[in-house]
Amino acid sequence: MKKHFLSILAILCAITTSVYAGKKEQKLGRDYQVRCVAFYNLENLFDTIHDEGKNDYEYLPDGGMKWTALKYEHKIKNMAYAVSELGKDIDPRGAMCVGVCEVENMGCLEDLCREIKATYNRTFVPILLEGPDRRGVDCGFLYNPELFKPTNVKGYELKAHYADGGVVKSRLQLLVSGYIIGGDAPEKIHISVNHWPSRYGGELSSRPSRDTAAMLAKHIFDSIYQKEPNAKFVIMGDLNDDPFNHSCAVVLDAKKNRKDVKEYGYFNTMWKHLENGNGTLAYQGSWDLFDQIIISEPLLNEDVNSGKWTYWKSQVFNKPFLTVQEGKDKGTPLRTHKAGVWQNGYGDHYPTMIYLIRKSK
Repeated sequence: MKKHFLSILAILCAITTSVYAGKKEQKLGRDYQVRCVAFYNLENLFDTIHDEGKNDYEYLPDGGMKWTALKYEHKIKNMAYAVSELGKDIDPRGAMCVGVCEVENMGCLEDLCREIKATYNRTFVPILLEGPDRRGVDCGFLYNPELFKPTNVKGYELKAHYADGGVVKSRLQLLVSGYIIGGDAPEKIHISVNHWPSRYGGELSSRPSRDTAAMLAKHIFDSIYQKEPNAKFVIMGDLNDDPFNHSCAVVLDAKKNRKDVKEYGYFNTMWKHLENGNGTLAYQGSWDLFDQIIISEPLLNEDVNSGKWTYWKSQVFNKPFLTVQEGKDKGTPLRTHKAGVWQNGYGDHYPTMIYLIRKSK
């Protein structure tokens, strides 16, 4: 597969000028189009009603979190604002799509989309498939129907065991295939939303379960590559590992530097953010970047002048409104709860995003 990769640094400088000039926004629309693809861990988006078969008791009115209708309403409003802001710095329409995790059910996503529409006049359509997770949380997908058209949705179950032999009951890997709307013709893309097994019991003992999750993700997209050698796809999610950990750097073999990405390879768009000290969650005074976005080589190296979509840049969305402003937790994500105390915040993870760009013909 031969690719003609063109450095777009000078072009991007011109784009940045047109984006922030306000009045020149229309020029960006004529010369270039941009799409934002984002991921956000919604930190325990539970409703207040028990779902049969789910371990949601902590998030009931009489549960440990005293999860009342008022708290749920505030959570939905906070999440709606955060999601509505994703990508807006570049595209006034916001994100084309947002992968999410830690969602109890489809009803929660429908409530979130209703709030986004009612308050911010942004339309998102939700997708969610129920999986076998012990706590009953799942991965979901929100998309703007004016910017993206899904054609196929599939969930892949992880078959893995813990070090003690126990069965891993984890979230489905949600695969949404569809078309980016815009340009001479809609362009196909595959987007996988993940929430890999946690580090419960320790990083080392739980590592095999995440390695297995990485094997599953690689199998899914290697299979796509066999059918579509120029497939453009995105692997996003809370991987419960950093970019340099074994699951990502070795099993998935997602590279830090784009020059090292070979044919049919993978590029980790978030690795250098962590290297530069920017993470998505803080633990015991240090940063991790579990919320990763990994892309395929054809999406990385498409010629920006071809009229097709290609990778532009990535971002950790660590805006001040998502961040604790004072106290010992200053500078870290403003959570919904901290040590069982309601903070009326957003989540314990920052969102991440990538921008795709194409030159209009």
